[in-house]
Amino acid sequence: MQYVTRFTEFDIHLFKGGNHFHLYNKLGSHIMEVDGVTGTYFAVWAPNAKSISVIGNFNGWNKDAHPMKPRYDSSGIWETFVPNIGQGEVYKYRIVSNIGNRVLEKSDLYAKHWETPPRTATVVWDIEDYEWNDTEWMEQRKATADEPKPYSVYEVHLGSWKRRSAQKEDYLTYREMAHDLAEYVSEMGFTHVELLPVTEHPYAPSWGYQSIGFFAPTSRFGTPQDFMYFVDVLHQNGIGVIMDWVPSHFPADAHAIADYDGTHLYDHADPRLGFHPDWKSCIFNYDRNEVREFLISSALFWADKYHIDGIRVDAVASMLYLDYSRKEGEWIPNIYGGNHNLGAISFLKQLNGTIKKEFPDVVSIAEESTSFDGVTRTVDYGGLGFDQKWMMGWMNDTLEYMKKDPIYRKHHQGQLTFSLVYAFSERFMLTLSHDEVVHGKGSILDRMPGDEWQRFANLRLLYGYMFTHPGTQLLFMGNEFGQSGEWNHETSLDWHLLQHDSHKNIKNWVKALNKYYTSNAAFYDKGFAPEGFEWIDHNDGDNSVITYIRKGNEGTKTQLIVCHFTPNVINNYRIGVPAAGSWKQVLNSDSKEFGGSGVGHAEPVLTEPQSWQGREHSMEINLPPLGMICFELED
Repeated sequence: MQYVTRFTEFDIHLFKGGNHFHLYNKLGSHIMEVDGVTGTYFAVWAPNAKSISVIGNFNGWNKDAHPMKPRYDSSGIWETFVPNIGQGEVYKYRIVSNIGNRVLEKSDLYAKHWETPPRTATVVWDIEDYEWNDTEWMEQRKATADEPKPYSVYEVHLGSWKRRSAQKEDYLTYREMAHDLAEYVSEMGFTHVELLPVTEHPYAPSWGYQSIGFFAPTSRFGTPQDFMYFVDVLHQNGIGVIMDWVPSHFPADAHAIADYDGTHLYDHADPRLGFHPDWKSCIFNYDRNEVREFLISSALFWADKYHIDGIRVDAVASMLYLDYSRKEGEWIPNIYGGNHNLGAISFLKQLNGTIKKEFPDVVSIAEESTSFDGVTRTVDYGGLGFDQKWMMGWMNDTLEYMKKDPIYRKHHQGQLTFSLVYAFSERFMLTLSHDEVVHGKGSILDRMPGDEWQRFANLRLLYGYMFTHPGTQLLFMGNEFGQSGEWNHETSLDWHLLQHDSHKNIKNWVKALNKYYTSNAAFYDKGFAPEGFEWIDHNDGDNSVITYIRKGNEGTKTQLIVCHFTPNVINNYRIGVPAAGSWKQVLNSDSKEFGGSGVGHAEPVLTEPQSWQGREHSMEINLPPLGMICFELED
């Protein structure tokens, strides 16, 4: 049989130069026909291997049956073609290392499908036969890529959103979840779902954040085509799909990435660079071309083959700083003596630049908790090139403020308003994510002080403030109906709580917020720009009140928001307004339909020509207890 390869000379040129970002089409296993015989082509990068063979069920795991050959071009790539095997064949690579003749049995890092953990082999799988039905979504996504749009994100852990039963790992499949989730998210009015990592991972309690299969959706919930169906159904229902993606570290499982050819091929040998003390995992070597190509190929793969609308890059802060979570003497300074990881910074710029070049309508979002400059500035202007960044400061300050008994809140007004000092320094996403409902923190509802009524009123107020604050927003599953217990990844959400009015009312409030946010461009036209926000008053700490304006492009109705953080009713509270006229109440967290007391304004409020708070006109309103009201000027 003729020599079989999927690599051209140009492929190898790109690969050696660190510029091949579609390696998923070359490396790994690929079903193909050669000389009229259907079989599978295998290719693996293992430059420090002495010998490699493909082993699997098809050859009785015989190390001598199907040896691989190294390419002649010193690329470190090994290849072979095995006739008469195809879809569903289970396999690994048996690698004998140049270093001490060590024998390793490794999964294929470029495999499109893996066995379901705790099994560790990879599976030959063709993913090209799925027929997509999301053309309308994809065309619209491309056509509106440069337009401002709302992002209200529902963060989901697929293993515990809903379960088939209470038995351990009795999951719903991708196909079973697709319609239920699409229907629910559509009902609630979220624009996107964000999936905790679905890339294959060996340990379920890691929630997917210890990834090993960077080109495969976890088989816990079905096949690759089942996951395509899941994305497809969401798209057909007008819902975008963002996936968590973890290029910051990888687990040291013996069958996977670590020690791949008997050397630190993907990480650093020195633990001061290559070992993460928090997660007891390995850190990618971003200075190595082949590692960058592996990771960037993965990011592009999900956009290309699975129509993913965005990636949220996990733990960016840990990538940017060499001394992240390390004590003195436990890290190595860069060549300039500083603590910035220059290789990681360069990698992130290359990652985002490449995504924008190939998929300009796909977004990238950074989980980054420091004041590193330019996370969402474009690469051309010296930034990292992310589209959005999680606003961790807002989350921490606001939750700390909300935890306080309202009688003390007047002393902490600055904690509530500080986020607006830096709100436009980056393109921020406000988040109440999975990280805030684990490890003994309790649920978001648990943070709210007071009696039962006040706790739910505080939660409605928090969400009202969040949805009208500049930026975009994300809620973790369960937050939208006031999940009362801490998230447990081994069980379903507490859907039974919705039989109680208090939880049902929270759900209805979030639904109303989503509907109003997504249908009023004042909240997103200039959501990342200072021109879209204006304080009326942020200094009324004595009453624990803040008032502000949200504005969009010309022709968009200005929104006036009032948030009151004590349980007292304040009548005849005067506020300055941006224009004279009749202001009607369009949202009120204290409305009885949401479980409130009903304080507010059923009838529009007329302004008076009385100067107040630096404005020529003002009006008097009644402030509901622990309430948020939004007004809009009548035509």
